[in-house]
Amino acid sequence: MPRSTTAKIPGGETPARRRLRLPSFSVQIIGGLVLGVLLGWLALSLGPQADGETPNGLTTTLDTIGSSFVTLLKAIVPPLIFTAIVASIANLRTVTNAARLAGQTLLWFAITAAISVAIGLGLGLAFQPGHNTTLSAADGAEPSSTGTWLDFLNGLIPTNVLGLGARTSVEAGADGSLSAETGVSFSVLQILVVALVIGIAALKSGPKADPFLEFNRSALAIVQKVLWWIIRLAPLGTMGLIGNAVATYGWESLRSLASFSAAIYVGLALVLFVVYPVLLRANGLSPIAWFRGAWPAIQLAFVSRSSVGTMPVTERVTERNLGVPREYASFAVPLGSTTKMDGCASIYPAISAIFVAQIFGIDLSVTDYLLIAFVSVVGSAATAGLTGAMVMLTLTLSTLGLPLAGVGLLLAVDPILDMGRTAVNVAGQTLVPTIVAKREGIIDLEQYRAASADNLFGEDEDEAEQSGGPEPSAPAEDAPAEDAPAEDAGREPAEAGARA
Repeated sequence: MPRSTTAKIPGGETPARRRLRLPSFSVQIIGGLVLGVLLGWLALSLGPQADGETPNGLTTTLDTIGSSFVTLLKAIVPPLIFTAIVASIANLRTVTNAARLAGQTLLWFAITAAISVAIGLGLGLAFQPGHNTTLSAADGAEPSSTGTWLDFLNGLIPTNVLGLGARTSVEAGADGSLSAETGVSFSVLQILVVALVIGIAALKSGPKADPFLEFNRSALAIVQKVLWWIIRLAPLGTMGLIGNAVATYGWESLRSLASFSAAIYVGLALVLFVVYPVLLRANGLSPIAWFRGAWPAIQLAFVSRSSVGTMPVTERVTERNLGVPREYASFAVPLGSTTKMDGCASIYPAISAIFVAQIFGIDLSVTDYLLIAFVSVVGSAATAGLTGAMVMLTLTLSTLGLPLAGVGLLLAVDPILDMGRTAVNVAGQTLVPTIVAKREGIIDLEQYRAASADNLFGEDEDEAEQSGGPEPSAPAEDAPAEDAPAEDAGREPAEAGARA
């Protein structure tokens, strides 16, 4: 069937366009999740190929679908961060409390991290994971990479204007030949710094920078259009990611670390479903509305296991669903994607440090627990150049003087735990900008209360392309866009000025 019709009826009137109604984005994600679990279970049942090592065709297909989706998301992150931050800084000339917003953001990062690490320490002492496992110190292995406090400077200072890095690995073949493979990566924090500097320089340059800023706004509109196309593939990506996880890891690895895994997931659940709602309620915000608006990003983070890969969706729901102004969200969300990790940098290293200490028979003192809290609150920024739970764990263990070989004990369950950790990370990255925006009186409460996964996409994208700003709410399905109420038309310029 055609998607719409333009044939005129007698009398000269044009009937309303008829659109194909799909399930909401959240329902599509859940459908992809369920289908992925079923396909993953089927792939797990089929087992590997005849050689006993090569994955079967279904597992390979699921892996390809999932990894391709995450790769697409990561590919759009650098231009999105750069153009969005430059545009937001250009709009900061209308904001009088920009420095206060930045300070409040970092303060709430620290507050939520401190609460999370306290929960992690309490659960570690309650569950005694190191005493309730079949593993021993002999099963440990040194990690391939570690985190140090100098990583903060290495991650903060751009190595080039694009914030890109390259790494070449050389492998020797069985016949003595050498093969080299070069991979290019980017640092979100370095791109953030470069964009901040260029944005500030554009402001200081005055009218001479207007053509550049206008070009940047046009580029941002194009990048956002590509981004929405990629996000629409999220249900398919979810199917591949969760299906590959089930087929690859299963649940067998949880048996020897059941107590440890339970402690991690209980801690994550307490932060996500208790601490965050309490903080929202204390600031006069509805937790239900927040969950409804942030859930698409939380879902995607769970299956993709990548805060950076989820960042475009995180920023989208923070602006569109939670009513946070774009000029603030485009700064807070990228910053949070590297330094706001309540799951990876607070709960996980706290419980893991207690686990490792118990495995190796080392008693921790009150000073050690305070060091764990300090590393969790400050250390996530120190490892911004090498973000990740394992890097945070090695930083914590080395600070406490615990054996780094304990990291190898936890590698078997890390992918399963990483799903929950990343979901909490991303949830916190939407929570803090929302709370700060509310406390500073710049949040759109009407938009926040109406938050829904259905608002993630709008039918009026053409208008958004022309303005380069956020896509406004879609008009009623049976009414042409030009028939919108006059009161909405009167409110649009104010919203565009506040959220450009």
